[in-house]
Amino acid sequence: MCGVVGFYAPQAPMPLHEAEHVLRQMTNRLEHRGPDDAGCWIDAQSGIALGQTRLAIVDLSPLGHQPMDSANGEWTIVFNGEIYNFHTLRQELASLGVTFKGHSDTEVLVEGFNIWGVRPTIEKCVGMFAIAAWNHRERELTLVRDRLGKKPLYYGCIGQTWLFASELKALHPHPRFEPRLNRNAIPLYLRHNYIPGPYSIYEHIWKLQPGTILTINAQGQSTGPQTYWSMRKDASAKGLANIFQGTFDEALQQLEQLLENAIALRMIADVPLGSFLSGGIDSSLVTALMQKVSSKPVRTFSIGFEDPAYDEAPFAKAIAQHLKTDHIEHIVSGREALDVIPLLPEMFDEPFADSSQIPTYLVSKLARQSVTVALSGDGGDEFFCGYRRYFQTQQIARMLQRIPGPARSIASILCQWAVPLAKTVSLRWQKRLNHASHLFSHAESDDLYLSHMQYWTEQSPGTIGIPWSGTEFMNRETWLASPHAEERWMDLDSRTYLPDDILTKVDRTSMAVALETRAPLIDHRVIEFAWTLPLDFKRQDNNGKIPLKRILNKYVPSELFERPKKGFGVPMERWLCEDLRDWAEDLLSEQSLNATGFYNTPLIRQRWHAHTHGQPVWNYHLWGVLMLQAWLRTWPH
Repeated sequence: MCGVVGFYAPQAPMPLHEAEHVLRQMTNRLEHRGPDDAGCWIDAQSGIALGQTRLAIVDLSPLGHQPMDSANGEWTIVFNGEIYNFHTLRQELASLGVTFKGHSDTEVLVEGFNIWGVRPTIEKCVGMFAIAAWNHRERELTLVRDRLGKKPLYYGCIGQTWLFASELKALHPHPRFEPRLNRNAIPLYLRHNYIPGPYSIYEHIWKLQPGTILTINAQGQSTGPQTYWSMRKDASAKGLANIFQGTFDEALQQLEQLLENAIALRMIADVPLGSFLSGGIDSSLVTALMQKVSSKPVRTFSIGFEDPAYDEAPFAKAIAQHLKTDHIEHIVSGREALDVIPLLPEMFDEPFADSSQIPTYLVSKLARQSVTVALSGDGGDEFFCGYRRYFQTQQIARMLQRIPGPARSIASILCQWAVPLAKTVSLRWQKRLNHASHLFSHAESDDLYLSHMQYWTEQSPGTIGIPWSGTEFMNRETWLASPHAEERWMDLDSRTYLPDDILTKVDRTSMAVALETRAPLIDHRVIEFAWTLPLDFKRQDNNGKIPLKRILNKYVPSELFERPKKGFGVPMERWLCEDLRDWAEDLLSEQSLNATGFYNTPLIRQRWHAHTHGQPVWNYHLWGVLMLQAWLRTWPH
């Protein structure tokens, strides 16, 4: 795991001494991602500069140093991530006459580019990666991001200069970078509590989308990102067109073999390795299969909370004892968790408001004391119908559809009419009536699902004076063509929520402590197979992840994992009313909100007042505003 950074200005190259100074400053901003080594490479005449910080995982010797050249000198690359099947690719290249100096996956990549080309090499790779590759002969820069978006890569063209980096903070030292706030991204952020790709918080800077390649030629021109793998074409739509024809037991056997292979590949490392273990289905399954293929106890890590409503540590401990892992548990105090909050704007360097970022950082910090690599259970919900919201939305939709359309319309109007009256009784009743009015006006399940996945919206805007534009999330024409709502929602989540929330959260929190995380459940071969499974294989009687549960049950008794899903949460409702109240009041004061010039201050203040006066129901909405406010105070814009 590493950080990559660089710039390309073929029409306006910097003098060498200036380029060296700027590149070193940019690279230093990513030291936390790669504390073991750093490297810079510049061709001042061509206007290209590449930088990298290294967290050494495979081939710890200097032969793994980056930037790395191909043997014939035609390619130079910087690379963040891991190619898990690099041994197989190395053997294939060796059979073609390639000789290797070291044992790193980076060397396999650069020689693959030289022999096969960029796209054919990437299509052979199993892994997670963000790559910048310079072709000396063509004077072309190519940027590549992995299929699922596990590794981040930002890029942009300002004037005649192209910039790229693993994190936004690394762009700031470049003199061409202008930290202008992308005001159109603000409503998108407040809608989702993250900024959906391809947008970023800054003008002219974009996220390279998962599964794409961007090439910039010697004239500094590009045709835009080109897709080499897409969730739709290569997984969801393709899978539904080629449904698995075997029995459920045959599907389980094939899935378990794929998972075991994915996990075994991700256990290849020249450094200590372990697993996150929350006690839930996904992390327990990953840990069980790790223990199956390991010759010694797997190191597992979990955190708990003093508040029993959020403490899953006993469940994790019970599973660890059953699997006989080397388990480390840490009970987090309220003060310890709260101390993370001031670190978040610097850690994410773009507004981000999934409050599970706090425990994810804490478990990463715990694991890093013992290991350099940790496997996680991310991805099980999106591909095996695991989120409770899938079933809750369907239940509500079925209930509403029993009510005649005219009656629903009248009920919606009456609820909306009663909202002002409810203010005299209870602000909680105001919210309930607002929610009921919305439900009655959206009996169609997809509308209900969208409403479930949004916070501040056009109907209750957190901003004024900025258009509330939609994204792919809102555009139904981009949704999967399936008669089953759950499949449409899984596909949508895998293209939006998974890369822009879940994987972003895990990358930034783990990289903040120089811990590499690997997610075997989102191996692209597992995903492609999962989409061939009939929906009835995945969910039964309002329960999802049936295949994962059945496989896990071979190794762990069901009574240890069959329980309502809690998620990886923190008591944010209480914190905002107690420990964080002064901090939040400062950020949400009328003066602070008005200073930005774009908040809907009266509405935000109304919800903050409700939250602190016995109606703590707006914590997700308010956390989004608070993280944006904290970011605005931390970063230039």
